[in-house]
This record gives sequence, C-alpha cells and structure tokens, in this order.
Amino acid sequence: MSTAQALAPGANNASDLPASPIPIFTTVASFREWRRKAFDEKKTVGFVPTMGALHDGHLSLVKHSLASNDLTVVSIFVNPTQFAPNEDLATYPRTLSLDLELLSAMSYTPDSSSSSSNPSPSGVVRTPSAVFLPSVQEMYPSGVSQSVDAQKGTFVEVKGYGEQMEGKSRPTFFRGVATVVTKLFNAIEPTNAYFGQKDIQQGLLLRRMVRDTLLSHPDPEHLHIMPTARDPTDGLALSSRNVYLTLAERQFAPTLYAALQAARDAWTSGWTKDESVSAAIQLVNNRAQQIVSEVEVKVDYIDMNDAETFEVVHGATTAQSVAGRPVILSGAVWVGRTRLIDNLILGDEAAILG
Repeated sequence: MSTAQALAPGANNASDLPASPIPIFTTVASFREWRRKAFDEKKTVGFVPTMGALHDGHLSLVKHSLASNDLTVVSIFVNPTQFAPNEDLATYPRTLSLDLELLSAMSYTPDSSSSSSNPSPSGVVRTPSAVFLPSVQEMYPSGVSQSVDAQKGTFVEVKGYGEQMEGKSRPTFFRGVATVVTKLFNAIEPTNAYFGQKDIQQGLLLRRMVRDTLLSHPDPEHLHIMPTARDPTDGLALSSRNVYLTLAERQFAPTLYAALQAARDAWTSGWTKDESVSAAIQLVNNRAQQIVSEVEVKVDYIDMNDAETFEVVHGATTAQSVAGRPVILSGAVWVGRTRLIDNLILGDEAAILG
C-alpha cells in the first residue's frame, strides 16, 4: 500500500486497493476527517462524481476543478439505484486501476494569466487530492434493491422533473441519481461540483434539487454543467458505454450527433419543432437503412424540451417564437445493444453551461 493510501483511516479492504499516490477514502467517516482539515484551512474543494471507467469527458471535468479549486475530489461509485433491473449494472465497465492511473497523471499549473476564481501562486502544481471509493453498504446502510418496490429506507425524488426526456424511457433513473448525489454532496460537502452536458437533464435536475433542499455545499450557482466532451474526429459524445460498440456500430454511432445538428440547423432557419425533429429522425433512419445488415438501429426519442420545465416544446413552435429562451434538443438511439444519448442547447447556452 502506498503512503498516500495509508492517509485514509478507516478504509475497508484497503489491502485490495490498487497502489495510488492519491489518498483513497472508502468510508464517509474517514473522508470527513480529511474534509474537516480542508474546512479549517479554508480551502475550496471541487468535486467530480463518477461511476468510474473514466474517459476524457470525466478528465475534462477534473481539469475544470483543478483550475478553480484548491483541492479536487473524484468519487467512483457504480450506483445500483439508477439501474433498472433489466439494465447493465452487472456488466457496467469497472476499471479502477486504470482510473487511478489516469487521475494520478493529471496536473494543473496556474500561470499569471489564469482566469481561475481561486488561483494558486504561480508555479504551484495542483493534482487530484482524494478519491472517494465507497462500498454499496457504505452508501446504502439500510440496504438496497434495484427494484423500487422492494426498496426500504430514504430516497430522494425531484417531483415533476424526472418523468420527461430520459426519465420517460428510464422511469427510475432520476430517483436513483437524486438519491446518490444527495448522499455524495452530504459526504463531500464540495465548494463546487462538476457535471457534463451530455447528461443535461441530470445536471439541471440536480441544480434544482440543490436549490429546493437549500444545500450550501454546493449551492445552485456552484453546480457547474460543462460542455460535452467529444471525439475530435467525428464528434461522438464520450461515454463509458461506448466500449460496448462493435467496429461497425462505432462507425454508425456519430449519426445521432449529426441528426441533432441537422435538427438545429433546420430550427434556426425557421422550421417548426416538428419539422426539425422529423428531419433528425429521417437522417438516422436513412443512414440505418444503408447499413441494415451490419448494425441494428432503433430511435428511442429525439425531441425538444423547455430547459426550465422539461416540458415538450409544442410542435408548431419556431426558434423565433421562444424569444431566445434555451431549449434542449436531445435524443437517444439504440445502436445494437448500446443506448447512446446526446443533446444540444438551442438558444442561450450561457444560461445553462459554466
């Protein structure tokens, strides 16, 4: 075990953890000791919650945190309550050793031109400060089941905002997300928290949850939604589930992003919501027909929703008629056995991102 790991008192099964220069905390009690020291030293703490299987999208969030906070914490926890019984909890990629290697290689050195709201002295290198790696038992002390009907204990639900968009296809998903993120915020007490735009409904729902529950760590203004990280060659939104794709499926996968771009272009040129969405769906279906023998494709949904209420935008609505208010253009497509999601913000991105 590394010296850094020994700094995490109370860790469960510490001998099973990969070697890492970053302190690893496996219990809430041990992490809170570390966090109290940060409070005493008046240091800001940035937080990036993940389910592991880290990719450049996660790492971009870590970079944002390193640039703006004294300390940065990353959690790795595959949350069972956001998986329905028929979803991929058992097979979700788990790559802890590689995750720790990627985090250990990260650093940020502020310079005199840094725009950070909390800059370090020039030349002082910031690296990830801690990894929170709890067990299911630690996060759900009353026990947990993937089936909502069988669950006992305390759960969090943001009423009226988890049934649309992704929630329409995954009805228990946001209950699980709101519950686990509440627990993580209570454990970490971050100054700032960072989420990716790819899961736009999640970020907006959590911002509302933080406001409604009067949380101070973070407060709503310090829950940041950062732009989607994409493959630089074809624009595919980075996702841990992309590893499921076969070669032929991976070649088709960027079609969802292309379809959303087509809908955006139609919308900004004066087409109605229904016309724009139809153009996107037609593009997906046309490309799917060209490769039908290799890849099975099914559109789950493509639609536009109000960024504040998540309600579906009326079919006859045009860009001119919403007066610049942000609209979420989002979609989900099954490519083989992999469900891909993506979105674009139409209108005032600055009202949501950052």
